[in-house]
Order: sequence, then structure tokens, then C-alpha cells
Amino acid sequence: MDQVYEYGRHYDDEAFGEKVWRVARILGRKGLVEALTLFYALKDPDTPARARGLILGTLGYFVFPFDALPDLVPFVGYTDDLALLGVCLGVVAMHVKEEHRHQAETTVREWLG
Repeated sequence: MDQVYEYGRHYDDEAFGEKVWRVARILGRKGLVEALTLFYALKDPDTPARARGLILGTLGYFVFPFDALPDLVPFVGYTDDLALLGVCLGVVAMHVKEEHRHQAETTVREWLG
């Protein structure tokens, strides 16, 4: 997981917003909720620095198009992103608040109905 932190330099809010919106249907509800839950946890100043660093790296990996499985490969290119989102969420779970999940679920409901 230490290598994930290096991807944090590729993250910015605008790139995340554009990517998550663009691939919403590919990610599906579960993937979107995971990505947005991590996003809201990242934005929460109560989230500890170590957890924020891992989230930042994970979301940086998500927005970086040339990772282990390039996102240019339809559908298959997102399997590594989805796996990493799930692993990260599991690792930082104790720092994810119910409000983060609720915000993510509300956003996904607004986007996908």
C-alpha cells in the first residue's frame, strides 16, 4: 500500500469530479459510493493525516489514466481502480463517518436516480 501514496500528486478535486462523473455508469452505484465516500472523508478535517494520505493516493490513482490497467481499455481498465477503492475503504473504515457514506449515497442518488 505504500506505493499508493505516490499517486497523491496526481489528485485534484477538479480531475476527480470530472473522472467520477465521466465514468459513473462504468463504476456503478457501489463503485461511485466508495469513491465519493473516500472523497468526503478526505475533505473532513477530522480524518487523521495517515488516513487522508492513503485516501489521497487512492483517489490520485483513480484519476491517473496510466496506472496498472490503463483506463483507456473499456471496462477492464477500471477493475484495478475499483479494487483499490474497496481496499482503501476497508483500511480507513474506522475513520469513515456515517455522514461521509450518507453524503456519497445522496450524491449517487441525485446523479443516477
